[in-house]
Formats: sequence, structure tokens, C-alpha cells
Amino acid sequence: MTQRCPWCGTDPLYVAYHDTEWGVPERDPRALWECLMLEAFQAGLSWITILRRRETFRAAFCGFDPARIASWGEPEVARLLADPGIIRHRGKIEATIRGAQAWLRIEAREGFSHFIWKHVDHAPLVNHLPDMGAAPTQTAQSQALAKSLKAEGFTFCGPTITYAFMQAVGMVNDHLATCFRHPSQQ
Repeated sequence: MTQRCPWCGTDPLYVAYHDTEWGVPERDPRALWECLMLEAFQAGLSWITILRRRETFRAAFCGFDPARIASWGEPEVARLLADPGIIRHRGKIEATIRGAQAWLRIEAREGFSHFIWKHVDHAPLVNHLPDMGAAPTQTAQSQALAKSLKAEGFTFCGPTITYAFMQAVGMVNDHLATCFRHPSQQ
């Protein structure tokens, strides 16, 4: 029987996310930005809520194309606030627009992937957690990443959100040591 991290339960969408996405190193700069923005929308909610709406988010935010979103203003914010398929939170929507503007600056300067991954020396950190209760909610690396993002103009990116982001994009592998996705089990 395949052993998984218990957080994904039995929901097929959540199991597929656990098995194929969570903890897999992502280097694509646009995909990294999308995940960071979705993690910001998740603040105060469960990840499955965002996962179930991810395609609607992608449609509402034009495929999370930072070049398009960076120029958005009040008409687009109003449109998004009226969209029942996403999380309708003005602050988070406006943070996404500011995040697109920051992404463009960082991407032009050094590359967003490089900017993100330098916080773990460009290699995934692998933890050996005996149970999910042993997983930290933030680390020195997530605190440093949050500080760097905020200095660039990002909001809704505190150290707890950035740690969840780091787990999601494989900067940190927090699959349980007994999970088939942990490197020791492969």
C-alpha cells in the first residue's frame, strides 16, 4: 500500500496534487509567481479551497501573466471583486497586481527563479519529518524570503505563507519520511 502524507486525505484532487506537484522543484518563473499569488489568496483558508478554484483563478487572472496584470487598475479590481469563482478580497487582488509589477522588475534584473531559489542556495532542502506535527510553519529561510519579497513590493507574503510556498514549489521537501514522495523512499 502506498503511504502518503496524511494532509491530502482521500480527495482525488488533493491526492493528485500531493502525488504530482507538492514538493516537486519548480523553476519556471511564471509558475513560481502564480503559486506565490495563490498562497497569498490561501491565507486564512485551506489549500483545498484554492486548489478547487485554481482553474477559475487562472481564467480570472489571464493565466497569471504578470505582464498583463501589472497594468491593471480599478476596472479589473472591480471585475475580480464581482467574480464568485475566486476569493474576492480587495487586498489580495491588489497585492497580486503589485506582485506582477514587482515580478517584472525582478525578472528583468536577475530572473525571478534565481531571486526565489537563492534563499535555499538553489537546491531543495530535504527534511526527515516523522509526522506532520514536526513540520515547521516558518524557518530562517522563509523569514529571509518574506523580507526580500516585501522589500521588492510584495504583500501577503509573511514567513508562514512563504514557507508554505517553499514546500509547494519544492524548495523544501516536507513529505514525511515514510511517504513514497520522500527522497529516502525512492
